[in-house]
Amino acid sequence: MRSSCVLLTALVALAAYYIYIPLPSSVSDPWKLMLLDATFRSAQQVSSLIHYLGLSHHLLALNFIIVSFGKKSAWSSPQVKVTDTDFDGVEVRVFEGSPKPEEPLKRSVVYIHGGGWALASAKIRYYDELCTAMAEELNAVIVSIEYRLVPKVYFPAQIHDVVRATKYFLQPEVLHKYSVDPGRIGISGDSAGGNLAAALGQQFAQDANLKNKLRVQALIYPVLQALDFNTPSYQQNVNTPILPRYVMVKYWVDYFKGNYDFVQAMIVNNHTSMDVEEAVALRARLNWTSLLPASITKDYKPVVQTRGNARIVREIPQLLDARSAPLIADQEVLRHLPKTYILTCEHDVLRDDGIMYAKRLESAGVEVTLDHFEDGFHGCMIFTSWPTNFSVGIRTRNSYIKWLDQNL
Repeated sequence: MRSSCVLLTALVALAAYYIYIPLPSSVSDPWKLMLLDATFRSAQQVSSLIHYLGLSHHLLALNFIIVSFGKKSAWSSPQVKVTDTDFDGVEVRVFEGSPKPEEPLKRSVVYIHGGGWALASAKIRYYDELCTAMAEELNAVIVSIEYRLVPKVYFPAQIHDVVRATKYFLQPEVLHKYSVDPGRIGISGDSAGGNLAAALGQQFAQDANLKNKLRVQALIYPVLQALDFNTPSYQQNVNTPILPRYVMVKYWVDYFKGNYDFVQAMIVNNHTSMDVEEAVALRARLNWTSLLPASITKDYKPVVQTRGNARIVREIPQLLDARSAPLIADQEVLRHLPKTYILTCEHDVLRDDGIMYAKRLESAGVEVTLDHFEDGFHGCMIFTSWPTNFSVGIRTRNSYIKWLDQNL
């Protein structure tokens, strides 16, 4: 009995040591976040072991775990009809709010899920619940795109998927089928999905042949640039769950099918050093010392290397492509974008990407709502139901849907 108690105490201590990480007191539900982070880290470690044993690519293994525990079939309710179909060969899940006699045509949102261009699905519970809530509360048609993921495809295949599916949906006969008002369509996405939504918005803004223009874009903690991994939010949240800086840089490398040997050099901005001519002019478009307010910059210092590794950009030129990094797009492109909503979280490496994009859009004459949550963390908006229900998740979702209701 005594040895059993000692063993149990040791196991509890080990579990506590694994789960506990220091978090700011201002973050929402810190202990619940620690448990969520520990669960995700465990899944990552299992997938890494599978990769090491040569059984599968680590991202395929990790996504299999994520989808296996969260996949949800297309289940309809009296309020929302849910169907799985495809738009021009791209899988989508469509959520249709109940018809109303006084509103024959509905508004619509094309939604793009997050997951580092490699993980998650439109068909997992978190995104199914979000899109169901949007369809019901907005009485709208929500098209959630099941785009292809790394490592089966790489940049720019994900962009091609969301562009192809959205263009198909915007055809008059398809909008008529779903009773959608062609003048009340928006695009939205979170994290890497926010990146794809921003890229989609910029491409459509430049497409003179596109008859139905987007009315709004709503970007949720979007990832928007890969030139500077030492913005104040990257420095402040270097090890913050659920997206530490090292993990975000690896997602970028995976997206471009790059070399992991570059990760450490990219973390210290060696890929955009002063001797990398291709990057120098573009860095001026995300000069956070002028784009961010003093309340954000605080005492943080820019990390600009005099000499770096020009080989990185030569081998991964996609790092400097505005399709992957919408924040570095020309001002002329930005000024044609629709009314924009950007949600950012204080405890998120991507916070400053969103704030800088809002500033650049405002300078280009675009109407922007920047919705910042001091207790928010990356990914929080999809965590609204037990056991991963966070107070900030519910508040961010409500604020997001309220903005869509008032502006779409």
